[in-house]
Parts: sequence; C-alpha cells; structure tokens
Amino acid sequence: MSKTALRAAGISLAVAFACGLAGSANAQLVARKDISSAMALTMAETAIATCKANGYNVSAHVVGRNGEVIVAMRGDGTGPHTLENSMKKAYTARAQRRPSGDFGDAIKDNFTAGALHLTNITPARGALPIKIGEDTIGAIGVSGAPGGDKDEACAKAGIDKVANELK
Repeated sequence: MSKTALRAAGISLAVAFACGLAGSANAQLVARKDISSAMALTMAETAIATCKANGYNVSAHVVGRNGEVIVAMRGDGTGPHTLENSMKKAYTARAQRRPSGDFGDAIKDNFTAGALHLTNITPARGALPIKIGEDTIGAIGVSGAPGGDKDEACAKAGIDKVANELK
C-alpha cells in the first residue's frame, strides 16, 4: 500500500474516531426538571399552613433530586426535634422513592435492614416523594402533628398546591 493510501486511511480512521467521541459525549447529556426554590417554598408554606389550620404546629423540609435541602422551615411553636425529623423524613422519601412510612412498613419485621442504618434514613411516616411521571425529583417531609398520617396529609397538601407545575 502506498504512503498516500496509508495517510488517507489514517485520516479517515482519525475522523471516524473523533466523530465517535463527539457522538458519545452528546449521548451522555441528561435533560431533567428540578424543583425551584420558589416551588419548594410554596410547598413548605402550604404544608405548615395546612397543619396549622388543623391545630398542629409543624416543621417542613423540601429536598431536591439528590437529597439536598432546598427549604427548611420551622413552624411557630414547634418542638426542637421537628426540624431534624422533617428533614430525615424527606430524605428517606427521596432516597426510597416512596412515602417514608411505606419504607417503615416494609422493614417493620427487619430492623437489620441495611438502609435503616444509613445516615438520615428514618422509618417514620410523614414524607412523600415529589414526582414528575415516574421520575422522583425530590420529597417533602413534615413533622410535629400528633401522628405521621397527619404529617403526611399536610405534605400532600404542599405537593397538591404545585401539582400543575409538576408536568
């Protein structure tokens, strides 16, 4: 094979390789929707106001896609533990992609479950995942009402308030 033919083949191979790299780089981009701080604030305020209207002083947390805190809000007259507890509930719902109480129900008979021993995981009811379709983009956790079911109802009110934006 002549030197010219080898150079042409080498150049063709280099161009094909570069195009392959460019194509794989584009294939790695991810388009997604995330919770804005305004949306998180609306959810937390609504959850706290809903519980307040029912006579419960609560705290609320909204966490994002990666479990990061977007909003932490301590309601008036709440106990000192409610802020930490609402964060752990929200983190659990996000990490498990299901209500925190459902996680608690699932491990009820298995307190050696590995996930239970991870930082910020709690089996307490009171948090719901925030989803767009099947994509879990965050969670809201509430703590302070007399029962996790009541906390969860207030969390649901927060999500319902922004439901039209979760599409």
